[in-house]
Amino acid sequence: MYCVTRIIHFCYGHRLLNYEGKCKYLHGHNAKAEVELSKTALDHRGMVMDFNEVKQRLQTWIDNTLDHKLILNEADPLVPVLAQSKEPFFILKSNPTAETIAKFIFDHAKTEGFPVTEIRLWETPNSFATYRE
Repeated sequence: MYCVTRIIHFCYGHRLLNYEGKCKYLHGHNAKAEVELSKTALDHRGMVMDFNEVKQRLQTWIDNTLDHKLILNEADPLVPVLAQSKEPFFILKSNPTAETIAKFIFDHAKTEGFPVTEIRLWETPNSFATYRE
């Protein structure tokens, strides 16, 4: 199996509902997503996928969708307030944990035809979540 990994940095804010701890308050992270792509055979160029294509397609999507956004649970009472004030935010169906954000990125990459095998989302320099099928 051949594997390549592209690292994508982005910033986001969030808070967790039904959570007791500091993360129940609005706060932000400088995230690092490690996008692992794998294939059993290389293409005609000798690549799993061109790093530049990952940058142009997936990093651009992350920049437009998640970067510098407040990522919230759809049940968060801030959603109507942010919508009314035209602040940038993004809604997930569940709490915006590192685990659910990693799966969200994985699912999008898969839908776009990337041979994604794993997303590792670093929330801090010491903590990350991984999603793989």
